[in-house]
Amino acid sequence: MDESSGVGVLDKAAAVLAALERNPLTLAGLVTATGLARPTAHRLAVALEHHRFVGRDLQGRFVLGPRLIELAESAGEDPLLATAGPILTRLRDITGESVQLFRRQGDIRICVASVERPHGLRDTVPVGAQLSMSAGSAAQVLLAWEEPEKLEKLLDTASFTLSTLQSVRRRGWAQSVAEREAGVASVSAPVLAPSGKLIAAVSVSGPIERLTRSPGRLHAPAVLAAAERLSEVLRRSGAPE
Repeated sequence: MDESSGVGVLDKAAAVLAALERNPLTLAGLVTATGLARPTAHRLAVALEHHRFVGRDLQGRFVLGPRLIELAESAGEDPLLATAGPILTRLRDITGESVQLFRRQGDIRICVASVERPHGLRDTVPVGAQLSMSAGSAAQVLLAWEEPEKLEKLLDTASFTLSTLQSVRRRGWAQSVAEREAGVASVSAPVLAPSGKLIAAVSVSGPIERLTRSPGRLHAPAVLAAAERLSEVLRRSGAPE
C-alpha cells in the first residue's frame, strides 16, 4: 500500500515520528531509520522539536516530545490519562501534597499529569516536564521493573543502586529525600498493566519539612492505593500491553 499522502514534508515528518516511536535516536540513527538525507532529517527533527513534538534525552538523542502526550490526553484516547484526573486529585486531597504521573521515555521521565496543592509551599512539576532518570522516587519505580542487564549504564550516574531498585520492587513503592532537588521528598508507586508490565509511576512530592525524612511512612499506603486504582483502569479498559 502506498503510504504517501501526497504532501511530501508531512510524510517525512511522519517518518521521523514513527522512527522515534521505537526508541531514542541520534541524528545518524534517524537518517538510517527514515532513509532521509541527513540535512533533511536534521531540519525536520529540529522543527518538530521547536513545536514540542520531538524532544531530547540527557544524551542529546531525539525522542518523542511532550506535545504528543498533551494531544493524546485531549483526544481522550489514552484510558489512563482520560481517567487519571479524579484519582490524582483524590490522592492530592488525602495527602495534602502535589501529585504527578510520570512515564519513562528512554533516559528521561515525562510528567504526563499533575495536580498541585492549592496553596502553600509545593513541589511544582508541570505537565510535559522532562526529568532525569538518575534521581527521585519516580525514577526508582520506573527502573525497578526493568531487566537488570539494561540498567548498568543508567545506574552509573544514578543516586540509587541496583540493590535499591530490588528493594523497591519487593516493597512495591519507593521514596526519596533530596535526591532530585534539595529540600524535596517524594513517594512513588507503579501503575502496572494486567501482564505486570510497568506503564507509569504515580508520585506525591513536597518539602521535607512536611514529608519528613521518611515520607513513605506517611504516604506510601495512599500512593499505593492510587496506583492500584490506576492499574485497575487499565485492566477494565483492556488497554494494550
